[in-house]
Amino acid sequence: MFVGGQNGVDKTGNVVSDRLGPQTEQALRNVLAVLDAAGATQDDVAKLTIHVVAGSDIREGFAASQKVWGRHATAITVLVVAGLANPAFLVEIDAVAALSD
Repeated sequence: MFVGGQNGVDKTGNVVSDRLGPQTEQALRNVLAVLDAAGATQDDVAKLTIHVVAGSDIREGFAASQKVWGRHATAITVLVVAGLANPAFLVEIDAVAALSD
């Protein structure tokens, strides 16, 4: 299963904060919601790709991710990018998960 890029937006599409930490937490909650809808959890995720806008504090994003994702062994690629589709977005996260029958 491929989970398309999730950003730090709430259910109404509003950006939750202008800081990387809260946006990362929300983006991961959004990933978890997509996984849940498919009957999966973060234990099924083989890889996360995290796009972070240049100039953002990666340490803040990592600390935020630990709060939501926890200690699940997941391969992670972090890419620092010039920007995302919406200038207010500081992070975008996509996932690849293996679903069992």
